[in-house]
Amino acid sequence: MENWEKEAKEHQKAYKYMLERGDFNKMLKALPDLSEAAFNKIDCLQCANCCKNHSPRFKQPDIKRIAKSLHMKEGDLVAQFLVLDKEGDYVSRQRPCPFLAEDNTCNIYEDRPSDCERYPYTDEDVLLKRIPLTLKNATVCPITHDVLERLLEMQPPKSGKAGR
Repeated sequence: MENWEKEAKEHQKAYKYMLERGDFNKMLKALPDLSEAAFNKIDCLQCANCCKNHSPRFKQPDIKRIAKSLHMKEGDLVAQFLVLDKEGDYVSRQRPCPFLAEDNTCNIYEDRPSDCERYPYTDEDVLLKRIPLTLKNATVCPITHDVLERLLEMQPPKSGKAGR
């Protein structure tokens, strides 16, 4: 998995083309196995780029659950850790995530936001439907990159003109 970041940047056009024009149902069917294989060979704790570079949306049920686990009032949790973004969603006030520990573990793992639990969406249709998000995630997350590379391998070769 060396140089995955460079490869992810170089393959952006190929990923975009595949996601826009590939066989949606074939790719969707392959995602669970490809995702599981990627998670089995890549250790998130070695990277934590998601926690260092992105913020999940903290939805109201997430805020309620996290505040309870931290023995805080919901308003205090929001005031201390969150801010409203331009879409009107609560996101982390700082990068890296304030709940990321030095060893790349999550201090609220059992109560983490649903966006964190689902990230990087490699086993669901979000990967195929939200192309700009997927392309961005490919440059941040080695698992997303790996799944997209495996999907590229499944694509039929582009037909060219026959000739000499």
